[in-house]
Amino acid sequence: MKNTLDKVQLPLRIRYNYEEAPNAALNYAHGVWGGINQQGEIEMNFYLESDTMPKYSERLIEPDGSYGQEECPSDESVKMITRRIHTRVLFNYHTAKAILEWLEERIEAMEMEGDMFMNESGLEQ
Repeated sequence: MKNTLDKVQLPLRIRYNYEEAPNAALNYAHGVWGGINQQGEIEMNFYLESDTMPKYSERLIEPDGSYGQEECPSDESVKMITRRIHTRVLFNYHTAKAILEWLEERIEAMEMEGDMFMNESGLEQ
C-alpha cells in the first residue's frame, strides 16, 4: 500500500505574510504572572508596576490663607505597588516550546553582542 503523500504535490516553500491588527499596541512589561490552566494551556498575564495612587490627598490651609503641605493617608510600614495587567496570552504546549526556542535564540544573540544591548542591570537600553 502506497503512502497517499506520494501522490500529493507539496509546495517548495511556505510564505508567511505579516499584518498588524488595527488595535495592536506596544506594551512594556515589568513581569508576568500565570500558569497552566485546567485545559493544559499556558496563560501568561503581562503587567506593569507602579506606585499605588492614594485614594485622596489633602492640603492644609495656613491661617494666612496660603497653601500648606499636601498630605496623603498612608501606612508607612507597607509599600503599596499596583500591578496593572495589560496583556493576557494563552497558548498550547507546542507554541510554548516555539516561544521558548525563539527567546533562547534572541538571548543568545544579545549575549554575543555583549554591552551593546545591556546596561549594568542586564536590561535593554
